[in-house]
Amino acid sequence: MDSAGGPPLCFPNLNSSCRRLLRTRSETEVLYTLLVLVSLLTVTLNLLVIISISHFRRLHTPTNALLLSLAVSDLVVGLLVMPIEGLRYLETCWLLGRLMCAVTPYISYCLLSVSLGHMVLISIDRYLAICDPLLYASKITLHRVKISVCLCWACSLLYNGCILMEHLGQPDRFSSCHGECVVVISHISGTLDLFFSFVGPCTVMVVLYMRVFVVAVSQVRVMRLQITATTAPTSKKSERKAARTLGIVIAVFLMCFCPYYYPALAGEDTSTSLSYYALLSWIMLTNSCVNPLIYALFYPWFRKATKLIFNLRILQPDSREAKIL
Repeated sequence: MDSAGGPPLCFPNLNSSCRRLLRTRSETEVLYTLLVLVSLLTVTLNLLVIISISHFRRLHTPTNALLLSLAVSDLVVGLLVMPIEGLRYLETCWLLGRLMCAVTPYISYCLLSVSLGHMVLISIDRYLAICDPLLYASKITLHRVKISVCLCWACSLLYNGCILMEHLGQPDRFSSCHGECVVVISHISGTLDLFFSFVGPCTVMVVLYMRVFVVAVSQVRVMRLQITATTAPTSKKSERKAARTLGIVIAVFLMCFCPYYYPALAGEDTSTSLSYYALLSWIMLTNSCVNPLIYALFYPWFRKATKLIFNLRILQPDSREAKIL
């Protein structure tokens, strides 16, 4: 039972229970309000992206198919991962049981890998659209993009199943008391994961976007000299604008995800029990809310689609054919 004057137990009926971190009522209310607002905002914004791209036919493009799948991933983050991780750190106890302790980290890691995979696919898409505009339509089709998206999700599920195999089989092996869910990835596994799922993909993204930037600048110079498309084929202005916007998405993505790999870079095991892990985790999770905000700032079609959704215009006949672009 709980000792007199000590912090309350997570499970008062268990002597082996962990203890809660005491917070004032006002502090707890503020933190829970922030958690609900961030989760709700993330779900709402990504749901708008999903409805927009799914509903309007003019948005059924290969690039938007990638954005749609990424929005689904971000939606799951806001719907499941954020509330569960928020509950963990606000209550300072794991209250969801052994099964959820095994499944939740697996879902979080899968969504992380899916996001990385989509960023690489988006980089490839923009590279071909800018650097090889004449063959883009034949190389990048909606069918091929859908296959690539399915492979990305499947590889993420398989890869993270291997990384977290021991945790899935015995989720409480690092727990020191009842009411704790600790995930530990050894330094060796963390280092391999750093290179396979972060350094490698990020290198591809940076190299491709450097190439896109160089080509886009040269094309602007060509247009300024008024050279016709027959002598110097260039990509459309909309393609370059999309490349710039998605470049911002990837830059923000890297800023949010880089801190998460700090333990591996510092030579430590990646563990949820680290004192600063909560900060690294939430910096990464906020990326799921930031992406649709970037779309709202830089994509006119998203703003138009959102207006039609809130005005319930999408319920009208033939609304799928609306001129969004």
